[in-house]
Amino acid sequence: MIPRECKRLAEVDFPIAEVSRHSAREKSIRHGHPSTLHLWWARRPLAACRAMLMALLLPDPCDAACPEDFRKAARAAFSKGWRSVGPSDEDLRRAMLKFIAECSDWDLAGDPKALSLMRELVCSAHPGTPPVVLDSFAGGGAIPLEALRLGCESYAFDLNPVAFVILKTMLDALPRHGTAIAAEYRQLAEEVRDLAATKLEGIYPPDPDGSVPIAYLWARTVRCESPNCGAEIPIFKSAWLSKRGAKKARYFRESPDGSCVIVNMTATPLGGPITFDILRGEGREQPAAGFSFIKATKASGNNSNVTCPCCGITLLGPRVMAQLSVQRGGSNPQLDELGRRLGGAYLLAVVVSQPDTRGKRFRLAKESDYVAVQAASRLYDESYRHVSFPPLNPTRPSPNARGMTAPTRYGVATFGDLFTRRQLVTLRVLGSSISSVCRARAASDQMLLALSLALGRCADQASAHVRWIASIEAIASTFSRQALQMIWDFVEGAPLGSVSANFLAAADWVLKVFATHSGLGMKAAEVSQADATSLPLPNESVSVFFTDPPYYDAVPYADLADFFLLWLKNCLPESIMRSLRLDPTTGLSPKAEECVWNRAHDADGQPKDPAFFEATIQKAFAEGRRALEESGVACVVFAHKSTEGWEALLSGLLTARWTITASWPIMTERGVRTNAQNTASLATSIHLICRPRTEDLTGDWGEVLRELPRRVGDWMDRLEREGVRGADLVFACIGPALEIFSRYARVETPDGTEKTLAEYLEKVWEVVGRVALEQVLGTTEAQARNGGAGALEEDARLTALFLWTVQATDDQPEDSDEDDEEETSEDEGEEATPGKKKPGFALIYDVARRFAQPLGIHLTEWEGRIIETKKGVVRLLPVRERSQQLFGEAGTELAADRIERVARGAEQLDLFSILGPVDAAVPEIAPKRGRKKAGVADEALKTRREATTLDRVHAAMLLQAGGQANALRSLLKSETERSPDFLRLANALSALYPKGSEEKRLLDAMLLAAPR
Repeated sequence: MIPRECKRLAEVDFPIAEVSRHSAREKSIRHGHPSTLHLWWARRPLAACRAMLMALLLPDPCDAACPEDFRKAARAAFSKGWRSVGPSDEDLRRAMLKFIAECSDWDLAGDPKALSLMRELVCSAHPGTPPVVLDSFAGGGAIPLEALRLGCESYAFDLNPVAFVILKTMLDALPRHGTAIAAEYRQLAEEVRDLAATKLEGIYPPDPDGSVPIAYLWARTVRCESPNCGAEIPIFKSAWLSKRGAKKARYFRESPDGSCVIVNMTATPLGGPITFDILRGEGREQPAAGFSFIKATKASGNNSNVTCPCCGITLLGPRVMAQLSVQRGGSNPQLDELGRRLGGAYLLAVVVSQPDTRGKRFRLAKESDYVAVQAASRLYDESYRHVSFPPLNPTRPSPNARGMTAPTRYGVATFGDLFTRRQLVTLRVLGSSISSVCRARAASDQMLLALSLALGRCADQASAHVRWIASIEAIASTFSRQALQMIWDFVEGAPLGSVSANFLAAADWVLKVFATHSGLGMKAAEVSQADATSLPLPNESVSVFFTDPPYYDAVPYADLADFFLLWLKNCLPESIMRSLRLDPTTGLSPKAEECVWNRAHDADGQPKDPAFFEATIQKAFAEGRRALEESGVACVVFAHKSTEGWEALLSGLLTARWTITASWPIMTERGVRTNAQNTASLATSIHLICRPRTEDLTGDWGEVLRELPRRVGDWMDRLEREGVRGADLVFACIGPALEIFSRYARVETPDGTEKTLAEYLEKVWEVVGRVALEQVLGTTEAQARNGGAGALEEDARLTALFLWTVQATDDQPEDSDEDDEEETSEDEGEEATPGKKKPGFALIYDVARRFAQPLGIHLTEWEGRIIETKKGVVRLLPVRERSQQLFGEAGTELAADRIERVARGAEQLDLFSILGPVDAAVPEIAPKRGRKKAGVADEALKTRREATTLDRVHAAMLLQAGGQANALRSLLKSETERSPDFLRLANALSALYPKGSEEKRLLDAMLLAAPR
């Protein structure tokens, strides 16, 4: 037993950089990784969980209270062949930290030698009985799995039934019966597929030449509402079928001049559909864009506009929604009795595989393809029409979570509408076949669980909201992000085939996990579907409380999980079904108790708002504290980028009487994911190390604030050495700052006024901002506060802080080609801006406000000048968008002429003549060759405000961009003579702008031209 007074290794040091590197790399590892068992959202990397668990379980050998027996046992364990350890306690600490870093590598997760040493160290620290690890928000099971790997006893609880099924399979069935399941799993999966194929014969027919269809590419359709047209328009976003090598195919026919034209465009009232040809692309040819996502107009209110290629009329978003609503989302074609298409979904192309031939080919749809769909519809009507599907909740859960609501805008009213008729029949038959085969073979409940997860994986690629990935010729998944998207041109796979996405492929992913983890000698965990606020555990029964709670309003887990629960319920073992805790009114996942801010649901008649989340998370943390033994330690993971989310979590921790003893940011997200580009998205998850607060002391506000700058400054230095930057560094500083505040039950001013957590966090943001400015601009706190010498203007400080915050954390790996999912930035057809995002850099408004306000920066004064705020997001304007603001309508050329004229007159540019008052005595000169005569008076270049240093730097960058070399040299000479602030700011911004950005390129080129 580790004495309570002995610090754990995680409370004194942690190998941030190495563990981060392995954690980020793990996002690209697929085969055999537990994340491929079944989808669960916001999983933690095993590397981070394993490393942190070891650091929590092992005492610090340099601590005076560390048991001497542990030191001796640890040295003996290392000496068995891993590495030699020096004689001092500091040597032993370094060896343990290095070992933790090395063993976070996925390649060593199953290494017998590494496993043996990990378990021996843990056993030495906890002699007698293995330590008990509790995770009350277990989700995908990363934390309890790593506890089992280290030889601990593990308790895994989650309220969600889908999470419970995943946990039951991975933490119970796999350790107990993994070897037996792996031995016959593939055979049973093949029997399931064969039985389903027999029942569904004819709905995925092969071609006459023996080719086997493996994917059907559909488009939802609308009618042009122009009175002289009426053409049926298949809506698709991209014309690419393949971008792989020389096989670039598209739905276009080349005209004689080489341009792409649509063929067979019908321009008669109520005309037929537009039809296509498939050609191979050559060289760098680009197909035309699809028929949707025209630039949003004020009249439409969204970007779901569709332009008719026959008459050119644009059908606005509300009309697109109305037409698709009549079709219940438009994923099914309308067919007559003979299978001839009348309307609805339009089959663009079919992807086929030929026997004994590598690769895929593409063909146009044939009548037989629609006849097969008609056969599936008949089977559905005969056998499953009585099956009712629960409704989708049309309420958007929260500002950050889109959930399942996007399709409801287009008439998708129930879960059944998310699928084509053929998909509904196939998934239903696969579920019944799993049950039939397992009964016939007397298979265990554990085998049935494992096959059920294969069905869940299959369903993820078998809905009408899956896109075709042309770059790798593959089927994506329904949940390529933490929401359900509206996909216009969707792909329907053939789940009964043997190529690409199918049931056997899904089963193989499950099998690989069992094969990888069956021989690791792990015990089974205690798994329960339990509410984190009411745990079935006695007091002081666990050694470590390690959990990754829901992130405020980021992920509506229960709503998303219902997509899978719908199908899992058809084949789960009876023993599991009887024990499942479901919503009594819907039979789906419990919503009222779920610890999230989700305004789509109520709890006891009250909305699930931020106050609900804070109260619920506080109860969960109090339960964890109750279950933790006196000498135990806790770790809480959080990675939400909103300040409200952080405040709610921290308030819950402190109210539950925890004190934070350490804080470690570990990179757990891919920095190249779409929503991380040029924004303050977090690449790291903050791991807060906590202990139960045993004394209710009162702290002095003044002493707390005096200690804060030193603690934050030291921590920022440490993190920057570890490669942590930007928003990751900002939020990572909250933990160390809370170490000071959380020591006390309350913090008071001398007059007895209690200071709240929110007030303290405002001071934290202020200190972080001041330290950052001091680092990047060389501006001291006193200078910034008093506006003295060396203090730059507000806009320069705001820009520097903005760029500093959106900096990316280092060493983020590229996505792996093995990843079979495609990540998108927004829901198609929703409020997303089509194509690329607006240029510039973005911060959540509250983050920008919290930096600016305590530093005396007034955001409203710079609105429209250097920033733009829309929908709660602040965008830092790119330099090119400031051209008209700085130079007026006349532009860069006239401004350059003005600068050159003033320079030739030997007049000092002391007010920066472009932006300041212009001397009317300066003579007019003829325009340079090739330019139009400047017909704009000098008054057009005047401004009502004084130019700031940032304005001057931006103006110089624009001159550089416009190739105005002479004017640029003149301006640089004048500005460098005026003050060192110009070059100081330019150099600082050059260091802050991301590599490869246009601003950095302009700044670096401009600085090369500056006088030495």
